[in-house]
Amino acid sequence: MVQTNADLWKRRLYVPNYRVGEAARYAKIDPQTVAAWQKRLLSEREKRAELSYLQLIELAVVAAARKAGMKLKDIEAARKYAGAKLQSEFPFAEYQFKTDGKHLLFDDAELTDGKPDSWVSADQGGQLVWKEIVNKLREFEYQDGRVLRWRVAGPKSPIVIDPRISFGAPTIYGIATWAIKGRFQAGESDQEIADDFNIKVPDVRKALKFEGLLGGRQSRATVH
Repeated sequence: MVQTNADLWKRRLYVPNYRVGEAARYAKIDPQTVAAWQKRLLSEREKRAELSYLQLIELAVVAAARKAGMKLKDIEAARKYAGAKLQSEFPFAEYQFKTDGKHLLFDDAELTDGKPDSWVSADQGGQLVWKEIVNKLREFEYQDGRVLRWRVAGPKSPIVIDPRISFGAPTIYGIATWAIKGRFQAGESDQEIADDFNIKVPDVRKALKFEGLLGGRQSRATVH
């Protein structure tokens, strides 16, 4: 069967593409934590190998659940249950999860017997719970259940990781943040970069901040 261009991006989901340091920075955790989580509860990768998109998203879901107040042992139980029930190697990336800060919940029609607004508490052996929770995983956007967009700088940020755009590199309105970083380091002003990419100056600055270039430093002003 011939693959269309619309399907080619799906192959990238499994390709090692993210260095451990990058993944740790995106998820706002220590690189050593990445290795520890990989060994304990996430899909193994070859030694010193980069992470695939699906591995990156699973790492991000674990980090978000931890920040929401969940214990690692409960996250581990949730992944084990969901992976077995759904026969998925990457359940945190391939199925929609929410958390109330105590449990990881996922929506699956077969496991909820088609009941509307019902969610399974994956870390409690599949106990059914009702959808009366606050969604604390808002940075993940789903299509057909799978995470296809991660708002890596926060749920309200325009900076996203999407395997369909720029080979999964962080982008802002379709422009890779590394490209903006490179232009800035080459001496161009934020205004010049904004004009060339047809985006706004504040968006250039958001990209530069994400890439660790602004911080407390002033951006360059255009000389008239």
